[in-house]
Amino acid sequence: MLVKAYAKINLSLDVVGKREDGYHLLKMIMQNIDLYDVLKVDEIKTGIQICSNNRYIPSDKRNLVYKAAKLFIDKYNIKNGISINIDKNIPVSAGLAGGSADASAILKVMRNIYTPEVSDKELSELGLNIGADVPYCIIGGTALCQGIGEKVTPLRPFRNHILILIKPPFGVSTAEVYKDLDISKIKRHPNTEILIDAVNKSKLEMLSKNMKNVLENVTLKKYPILRKIKSDLINFGAVGSLMSGSGPSIFAFFDDMVKAQKCYDNMKTRYREVFITRTI
Repeated sequence: MLVKAYAKINLSLDVVGKREDGYHLLKMIMQNIDLYDVLKVDEIKTGIQICSNNRYIPSDKRNLVYKAAKLFIDKYNIKNGISINIDKNIPVSAGLAGGSADASAILKVMRNIYTPEVSDKELSELGLNIGADVPYCIIGGTALCQGIGEKVTPLRPFRNHILILIKPPFGVSTAEVYKDLDISKIKRHPNTEILIDAVNKSKLEMLSKNMKNVLENVTLKKYPILRKIKSDLINFGAVGSLMSGSGPSIFAFFDDMVKAQKCYDNMKTRYREVFITRTI
C-alpha cells in the first residue's frame, strides 16, 4: 500500500502562554502544501521494520513513524507487524512537520487496516503522544491549531495558491528555539482573526500582508541568512514571505506563476532544496 504524507507550512504562529509543565501554548494557522513523502506500507507477521532513501532517517525507535506504529500496536493490541519504506521528499529538521506527517499517515493506515471504527479525534489524542503537530497532520488541510497543538479547528480550504519554499543547508532544533523565546519581549503578535477572514475569503494579498511567526524573533536573529532569503523572495515579486514553524524553511506566496518560476530558477542556483508548489 502506498500513502502520501503532506508537509505543512504556518500561515501564522503565535505563542500566547506557557504551561506549568513547560509546554508553550500556541495559536497558529496551519496549511498543507503539495510536497509529500511517499510511504510504502506492508503487513508482516511481527515487529516494526523501517527503511528510507534518506540516510539521516533513523530506522529504530527514534523515528516518529516507529513510535506511531508501536503506539498503535500497543493501544489496540495488534498481533501483526508492519514494514514501512519512507521515500523522503520533505526536508528534514525544516519546520515542515515531515516526521509528524509520516507518523500521522501511519496511524491512519493502521487505523484503516485494523480499527476503522476509531475516530479522527481518538487517533489525534493518540498522536499527541508522539508530537504536537501530529493531531493537525491527521486532520490536514487549512486549520486553526491551539493549545499545544491538540485543538484543531478546520477552516475553509485555502487551496491552489502558488508558493516557493526554500530550506537552507542547516537544521534547527525546535526545542532550542522555544527555550530561547522570551514571551515578554514579543512586541507584535499575529492578528489571527484577520488571517482567518483572509482564508475564508481566499484573499491571498490580505493574508500575505498579515502573516506573522513570533519564532522568527529567535531563529532569524540566530541565522541572518534567513532575512536575506525573505528579502530576495520579496524582490522577486512575492506578495509575502514567512518562516515555517521554528525554521529554517522560508516560503513566499506568488500571485503569478511566471514570477514564481523566475524566482525558483534563480534560487535553485543558490540553494539545493528549493521547491515550487501550491497549497492543497
